Amino acid sequence: MVKESRTQGHHIDAFLEMLSAERGAARNTLDAYERDLKDFAGFLSTRDRALDAATARDIRDYLEGLTAQGLSASTAARRLSALRQFHGFLFAEAIRKDDPCGSIEGPRRARPLPKTLTVEEVDALLAASRLAEDGRTQEEAVLAYKRARLVCLMEVLYATGLRVSELVGLPLTAVRGEERFLAVSGKGGRERLVPLSETAREAIDAYLPLRTIRLGDHVSPWLFPSRGRQGHLTRHRFAQLLKDLAVAAGLDPACVSPHTLRHAFASHLLANGADLRAVQQMLGHADISTTQIYTHVLDERLKELVQTHHPLAKKGKVS
Repeated sequence: MVKESRTQGHHIDAFLEMLSAERGAARNTLDAYERDLKDFAGFLSTRDRALDAATARDIRDYLEGLTAQGLSASTAARRLSALRQFHGFLFAEAIRKDDPCGSIEGPRRARPLPKTLTVEEVDALLAASRLAEDGRTQEEAVLAYKRARLVCLMEVLYATGLRVSELVGLPLTAVRGEERFLAVSGKGGRERLVPLSETAREAIDAYLPLRTIRLGDHVSPWLFPSRGRQGHLTRHRFAQLLKDLAVAAGLDPACVSPHTLRHAFASHLLANGADLRAVQQMLGHADISTTQIYTHVLDERLKELVQTHHPLAKKGKVS
């Protein structure tokens, strides 16, 4: 069993290495695949079967077990995706002579509308982030730095719609000079240019001098440095700051997250006439179908245009 376990670990490591080297998969993606594969390997161990010897029946039983545990269809679909790619890799590398996932149908998923925020709610969050005043004591200076950092994070996030990992991992070089665009390295190493609003640029300009004072002689390549292992502010810490900000703004913290602000960015752009393709590029979606989840915003806008401007609407004949 020890030798078999080592072999399974070797196959998983080789698969993850391929994803990283050939597809540019992010660390978070690799960690998720590793967790999913190890969970499936644990399931197989109860049947005394190795990971590279799984059958289609094993995979179906595993998925049914996930449903019985009360896990969502989206979670089951994600784990099946990991299994499909892993077994496709084993087949391509001639480790297996067949692919047991070939006949497996994925769980049916209803595509929910993205959770977002209204313009007024975003305005309340931005206003709450500016409440603190610059201080004179050391403690107040730290508070001023943290507040300027929070304002900068909020303004840049709402102005660009970055993924939270892209935001907290911005290099300092991304905002040097008078550039009105951010060069962002997104999923799969794909780079894109995202325009900065004037308020976001002002927030950056206000934050940078305080960042320099705060760091002193320490040199950091990150826009939002931290003493943690990653060297920059973590996604988890920013999410915590955002929850606190929601409370200060009088909003339900359960409804506010970095991703809801990303959704708000896209929804508000489309509601104000932006082109879907342009929003796709700014969000960094590889496929337009991913961006089309926001078309409910366009539907509402079209209804409003018809009700406002169509001649029959004025006579009460359009519904």
